[in-house]
Amino acid sequence: MAGAPLAEPGQRLVARIVDTLIVGLPVIIVVRGLVSGPGVDVVAPPAVAGCMLLYESIQLALWGRTLGKRFAGIEVVVTLPAGGEPPGGEAGTGTRLGVPRAVLRAAVYSLPIAARPIPVLGLLAGVFWVANAGLLFEGDSRQALHDRLAGTVVVKRSPPDSTAF
Repeated sequence: MAGAPLAEPGQRLVARIVDTLIVGLPVIIVVRGLVSGPGVDVVAPPAVAGCMLLYESIQLALWGRTLGKRFAGIEVVVTLPAGGEPPGGEAGTGTRLGVPRAVLRAAVYSLPIAARPIPVLGLLAGVFWVANAGLLFEGDSRQALHDRLAGTVVVKRSPPDSTAF
């Protein structure tokens, strides 16, 4: 899969929506069952952020894809450094991201969710998400901030060849 085409921003958005629904809805339902009143608005964002961090970190470290990314037909791969090969193989050939890279990538996206209940930090988190998404359109690599910091790109993943079975 070396040289795989980059994922389209729309594919990435679909994947993010699916992952947010998979994680967010059950967490919010559980939090609403355990916490009542205005406490829900304080407890839910950190709970969603923590679960999203675990969900994404584990799946990216193991497979390079979350359920949403599988649905959207995309995969997170290690970028090639300026000098050539990434540790463990070529970008796009199924090289696992590894735990530190997967956790960093997931944390940069997930942790601002936890800041939502704090008035000024919640506003900054919203601005961060807009700027983060805007970075997809800057440059040729379609890398958001979490991709740039973790040294990853998101590529299109072809569906498995049905004739191979």
